[in-house]
Formats: sequence, C-alpha cells, structure tokens
Amino acid sequence: MKAEQLLATLREQYKEWEDDKESEEYKALFHAFCFISYKMGDFQKYLNEMAEKEKK
Repeated sequence: MKAEQLLATLREQYKEWEDDKESEEYKALFHAFCFISYKMGDFQKYLNEMAEKEKK
C-alpha cells in the first residue's frame, strides 16, 4: 500500500467535515492528514513494515 493512497483518503474524509471545522472529527482527520503529509517517508516505512508483518 502506498502512503499517498491513504493520505488521499484522509483528505477526502476531512473535506467531508469542512462545514463543521470545530468538530472533533474534522480536527482529528485534518491534523492526521497534516502530520502524515509532513512525515510521508516515515509513514511509508511504517506501512512497509506492517505489510511484511501481515505476510508472516
């Protein structure tokens, strides 16, 4: 799985909550999106490690 795919999904999710930027859902999704986009390399490394564990 690619980090970009998951990031795009997060973006779609937080966009659905844009009308209610004070909601916990919007804040959680938006900040997760921001953090992950800032740490894309680390996130992809994590995804790769989890994929290896799932194979075992």
